[in-house]
Amino acid sequence: MNAPGSRSRVAARGVGKRSRQQEPEGHLRRDLERHARSGQIVIKIGSGVITDAQGRIEPRTIRRLADEIAPIIGVRRWPVIVSSGAIAAGMGLLGLKSRPKSMPGLQATAAVGQSKLVESWSAAFRKFDVPVAQVLLTHADLANRKRFLNARRALGEIARRQAVAIINENDTVSFEEIAFGDNDELAAQVSNVVDARLLVMLSVAEGVEDEERNRIREVSAKDPLLDRVARAGSSKYGRGGMVSKLRAARTAAARGAFVAIISGKSPGALQALLSGQDVGTLIMPDRDGAQLKSRDHWIAHTLRPSGTIFVDQGAADALRHRGKSLLASGVRRVEGGFSEGDCVDIALDVPAGEPPKVFARGLTRYSRQDIEQIRGHSSRDIDHVLGFHSGDAVIHRDDLVIL
Repeated sequence: MNAPGSRSRVAARGVGKRSRQQEPEGHLRRDLERHARSGQIVIKIGSGVITDAQGRIEPRTIRRLADEIAPIIGVRRWPVIVSSGAIAAGMGLLGLKSRPKSMPGLQATAAVGQSKLVESWSAAFRKFDVPVAQVLLTHADLANRKRFLNARRALGEIARRQAVAIINENDTVSFEEIAFGDNDELAAQVSNVVDARLLVMLSVAEGVEDEERNRIREVSAKDPLLDRVARAGSSKYGRGGMVSKLRAARTAAARGAFVAIISGKSPGALQALLSGQDVGTLIMPDRDGAQLKSRDHWIAHTLRPSGTIFVDQGAADALRHRGKSLLASGVRRVEGGFSEGDCVDIALDVPAGEPPKVFARGLTRYSRQDIEQIRGHSSRDIDHVLGFHSGDAVIHRDDLVIL
């Protein structure tokens, strides 16, 4: 999605003028700076960044962040904010001493707090003459391709009208099956919706630390170092923790976005990042690998698989190395309950007791019950076996993504 092309109100008032910038630390930081000059920038702000020690929303911090975000609003770029904090705001308004434990309690608290959260952002941007737009999403919204595209068009129009979208999960109607789980994942999905060049995750952490607790400055999204960091775990950085941030970073990087994890508690960190200075952790997309197209990214990283199709080695090689469709003849067995059109994992069949080796994901043209009947058969036998024919392939290559 292209950034707005008209001159913004903020730039017209001089807030968006660029100052003389410090020379970037290296070419990767220069790449980040180039990416940040145009297009959409998604900024995810964790609840720990905008709450005090008692867990209450700090309007002063929101005002400070708006002051830092406003200068990046310009002719060729526009920020999209994914902001946590609705439950924290609701707790303050309702006089709650601790976070509700029941789902209805959390939903009610979020409903009360969401309006306070958005009003805090609206007040913070008011002095820049920039309106804000509230956008509430669930995973089910983005798992539906039509609604996904509607969200893309709506967010594009919000930017063209020179407003800043404040996005949060719709906690009031969300439950486990349709929830993102945390706003790190939501931010990664929003990055795909708006085709962002950069995702910035503001955290209470200074960045990602390695096993020796040294800050990792720059790392590829596919670097095994991130796997080791994730296995070590780190739950002290907000609800999602560093593990969820790394998972979300890889999701966004698969689409070609740069991802930065920086401290939201350090004034000036965002501007320092965008000017190429060495702050936080910069996670780069794989330069040697192909970046996923939007629909392929949607299949691989937005949809949730309803089952698994296990295939033989010949079928796995044909899919991975020759770009073929999955045929019934290569299917060994299936797991899970899924219908025609559902998303499923594709895994190499392994001996019992070994973990499945999932290597692809796709949209099936046949239900589990149908595949149980046609597995191992030639495509020309499908109509005879089932009494109908939905295509020669169980999963067509256009609906299949290698992971």
